[in-house]
Amino acid sequence: MRSKMKLLDLISLYANKTLMFCGGIFLVGMVVLTCTNIACRIFGMPVRGTFELMGFFGAVTAAFALGYTQIKRGHIAVDILMNRFSDRARRALNFTNSLAGMLFFMMAAWQIARKAGILKNFGEVTETLGIIYYPFTFCVALGCGALALVFLTDLIRTILPEREA
Repeated sequence: MRSKMKLLDLISLYANKTLMFCGGIFLVGMVVLTCTNIACRIFGMPVRGTFELMGFFGAVTAAFALGYTQIKRGHIAVDILMNRFSDRARRALNFTNSLAGMLFFMMAAWQIARKAGILKNFGEVTETLGIIYYPFTFCVALGCGALALVFLTDLIRTILPEREA
């Protein structure tokens, strides 16, 4: 069982690291676009569609960072309160949190992917640039799915803690 858990951890880690890297590329794109838009505005020629692209890039950047941030425990936590509980109570709370997080983000990924499918079928495009935006919506669903995978590994780790050798 230990080797299966390590494999699941590796899959989760590398999938989320890859998404984090891709999110970083989108973030760099946002910086470049912002700087370009500012420079072009000085000459009275702002970059068309900046607002649309910044929204899409920001959504993808945030969604792709979710899982890796959870792996690194970078989200807000109330450790002061948690440290007052017994080990058994902490495990129960971690189990509940992981289960709720996994279920929520699995459902969010599913619903967002369904919405992306609808957008694809109707051929929805942005108003200014005419960009199809279902791929960005699928990216957000992927980010939510990756976070659900992290919660699944946390859940399994809570149920089956590693024994000291």
